[in-house]
Amino acid sequence: MITKEILQDFCTSHVKNRISRIEKDINLVQESLASETKSSAGDKHETGRAMLQLEREKLGEQLKDAEKMALILSRISVRYKANTIVLGSWVKTSKSDYFLAVSAGEFKAEDQTIYCISGGTPIGQLLLGKSIGDVIAYKDEKIRIVEIL
Repeated sequence: MITKEILQDFCTSHVKNRISRIEKDINLVQESLASETKSSAGDKHETGRAMLQLEREKLGEQLKDAEKMALILSRISVRYKANTIVLGSWVKTSKSDYFLAVSAGEFKAEDQTIYCISGGTPIGQLLLGKSIGDVIAYKDEKIRIVEIL
């Protein structure tokens, strides 16, 4: 049986894997920068270093975002059952099921697909604060909230 705890674990695993991958990429860039320092001087050398620096900065931003996602997940209580949609809610709609936490993609099990989304996504923003029976309009489609778990 799928539970909100299982969905939260799925999201946590997704975020941990993402952080691990980014950290590995940062280490590779660091190693490349170190070996680039030992390289010959000149324009080609400077261009290579600049590109590696930009890559390291980009990866640093991705790591910050992933760490924010981990922090959000750590603050979500899936034991709490709200009458309105909050972070940590599993929402069943006339269209799809959504777990509001972080953007972690599709969770598939027991012939069910649940979309793990953040509150910052367009549909997440529309769902937050809504109640059972409410209808949201998303991409020219009316979606009814059937159940909040």
